[in-house]
Amino acid sequence: MIEPLGQIEEYCRHSRLTPCPNRVFCLTEGPLCREDPAAAAAASERARRMRRESPEKPVIFVGTGTCGLAAGAGKTLTAIKVALARMKFEAEVIEVGCIGLCSSEPIVDLLLPGRGRLSFGPVGPAEAGRIAAAAAGGKIPRDLLLGRHQAGDTGTGDDLPGLAEHPFFRSQTRIVLKNCGLIDPSRIEEYIARGGYRALSRALKSLTPAELCDLVERSGLRGRGGGGFLTGKKWKIALATTADRKFLICNADEGDPGAFMDRAVIEGDPHRLIEGMAIAAYAIRASKAYVYIRAEYPLAIRRLKEAIRQAREEGLLGYNILDSGFNLEIAVKMGAGAFVCGEETALIGSIEGKRGMPRPRPPYPAVSGLFDCPTVVNNVETLANLPAIVEKGPERFRAVGTADSAGTKVFALSGKIARTGLVEVAMGTKLEEIVFAIGGGVAGDKKFKAVQIGGPSGGCIPIQHLDTEVDYGSLKRIGAMMGSGGLVVMDEDTCMVDVARFFMEFIQRESCGRCIPCREGTRQLLRTLQSLTSRRSTAGLDPLQRFQSVINLKKLAETIKETSLCGLGQSAPNPILSTLRFFRDEYEAHVYERRCPSGGCVELRTFRIDPEKCVGCTACVSKCPAGAIKGTAKKMHYILLEKCVGCGACFDACRFGAIVRE
Repeated sequence: MIEPLGQIEEYCRHSRLTPCPNRVFCLTEGPLCREDPAAAAAASERARRMRRESPEKPVIFVGTGTCGLAAGAGKTLTAIKVALARMKFEAEVIEVGCIGLCSSEPIVDLLLPGRGRLSFGPVGPAEAGRIAAAAAGGKIPRDLLLGRHQAGDTGTGDDLPGLAEHPFFRSQTRIVLKNCGLIDPSRIEEYIARGGYRALSRALKSLTPAELCDLVERSGLRGRGGGGFLTGKKWKIALATTADRKFLICNADEGDPGAFMDRAVIEGDPHRLIEGMAIAAYAIRASKAYVYIRAEYPLAIRRLKEAIRQAREEGLLGYNILDSGFNLEIAVKMGAGAFVCGEETALIGSIEGKRGMPRPRPPYPAVSGLFDCPTVVNNVETLANLPAIVEKGPERFRAVGTADSAGTKVFALSGKIARTGLVEVAMGTKLEEIVFAIGGGVAGDKKFKAVQIGGPSGGCIPIQHLDTEVDYGSLKRIGAMMGSGGLVVMDEDTCMVDVARFFMEFIQRESCGRCIPCREGTRQLLRTLQSLTSRRSTAGLDPLQRFQSVINLKKLAETIKETSLCGLGQSAPNPILSTLRFFRDEYEAHVYERRCPSGGCVELRTFRIDPEKCVGCTACVSKCPAGAIKGTAKKMHYILLEKCVGCGACFDACRFGAIVRE
C-alpha cells in the first residue's frame, strides 16, 4: 500500500535507504524518506514549485503546439518577451502544448501569485502587450478571457468564470488530455510532479505481467485505433506466446484527413505516452519498443525524442528500470506518410525496411509480427490511457463510458463548425452534444447536414441520427465506425456525392495495390463518382457505361467490403454506402437530372441572368474566366451555357443579385 507524504507520494528511487538525490521525485514503493526529513521536505517543496502552486513571480504560458504555431503563436511568444523586456519586468515565459480549443488559438495563460491561472485567446502579437501589462499588475483584459483554470474565490474580489464552465470544456471528461496545454512538455519534472510515472512504479513493483494484463482486460479498454479489440486480451496472446524476443509498437501514423489527436497528445504530454508504452512493454515482456510516426510531425518528433532522452537519464527507460530487473529501449521510426501504413501489418513491414503492404492474417502480429516475433501494436490514445488505469484501478476507468465501451474517446472536431479543436468525452456521449454543445453548432447561418466520423473508412451521419451515442456498437449499427477519431461537420452547402468522391479519391490514391478488390474496385467506384459530379463533356464514361456503373454502385461497394485483404480495403466503401443510405435523393438528382442540389459540384452548377435585375454594368463579364458572358454596357447580358465552367465568379461579382444559381 502506498503511503502519502504531504501532498504527493514521494519515495526513494533506490532499493536501499540512501540519501535521495532528488534528481526526480521519488517514485518507487520502497522506503519512505522518513530517515531524512530534510530530503523529504526538499522533494515536497520542489514538487510544489513544479506544479506552480505558489509562484514567486508571474508565469506566462504560450500554447505552441502545431495548431497554435499555425495561428501565429510564435509571433505572440516573441511579442510577449519583447513587451516584458521593454517594461523591464521579470516573468517566467513557458511554452506548452495545445489545450484543445484550436478555434481560439493563439491561447496564452497567465498565472499570477494569489490570483490563479487565467486563460486568454485569441492572443495575437497586437494583444501580447496587454498580457504582459496584466502580468506586471495591470488590468486583466476581460475581452480576451476564456476563464480561470481553478474556479472559486481567491480572496481578491475577482468575479471570473471558471474555464471548466466554458461550453467547449463543460461536457468533456479529460483523461488522455489531462495535462495537455497545462505542463511544459520539455520538462520531465513537471510530469512527475503531477503524478507521472507513479503508475509505472506500481506496475513494476506490485504486479506481475500476467496480473497487469488481467487488470487492463478488466478495465474494458479497447483499442482506440479503430478496430476496438480488447487491449488486455491482445496482450495476453502475446504474453502467452513463447519467444526469445517480443516487441511493442506505438502506431502514431495518423493518416486520416482531419485527424490530429495523436500529434497533439505527443506535442503536449509526451511522457504520458512513454509511461504507457513502458507499462505495456512490461505486460508482454518486451524489451524493445518503437514509435512509428509520420515525418510530417516534426514538432511531435522533436518533443518525443527529448522526452525519451530525459526518461532514460532518470532511469525510467533503459537497463533495470527502478531496480525492477525490467529493461526497455524505445526507438522512433519515421514513416513517409503512406495511409496504408496505419494498418498494423503494413506498419510492421515498414519498420522492417520493406514496402508497407498488408499481410494475410492469421498469424496475427501478437503471435508473429515484427521480425517474426510476438508483437503488440497499440495506438497513442490506447497507450496514453494506461497510466490512469493502473494508478486509479480498472473499476474507476470502467465507471466512465458504457458497458460495452469503457472510458473516454478523443476526437478531432473540424469542418463547418463554430469551435474546432480537440475534445475528450465519455463513451456514450451523443453526437448531438459534441457537435452543438461542445462545438457550438454549424458556423454562420447555415444548417447542419451531416457529420463524417472515422476518416476515409468511416461514414456520414445525418441529422436524424445525431442522437446516436459514441460507442463501438451504436456507430456500427448505423453503418459508421469510430475510426481513429476524426469528426468533420458539414453544412447545407456540402454535396454528399462529392464527399464520397473525395474520400474515394483519397483511398484509391493510397491503396497499396496488393489485392484486386481494393486496387481495381476502388478505381471503378471513383470513376463512377467522378462521372456523377462532372459535366457530360468531361465525365469519361458514355451514357450507357455511366448508367450501368450507377446501378452496380452498391453491389460493387459491398463486394470490396467482403473480399479485400486488410481492414483498410474492407472499410474503404463505407463513405459510399453511408451516403447512399442517408442521402439517396442527392445521388438521384446527380444521376437523372445532372444537377447538384447543394451546389457543391462545380461542374454541375448552372447560372442564368435575371433580365429584370441586370443593369448591364459588365462586372460579370470582366470576372468570367471562360468568356461565357455576352452583352454590351447598360444592356441585358446572357450566359453561354456551353462555355460556362460553373466557377461562380459572376455570381460573386454581381452587386444587383441578377445572377441566379440553379
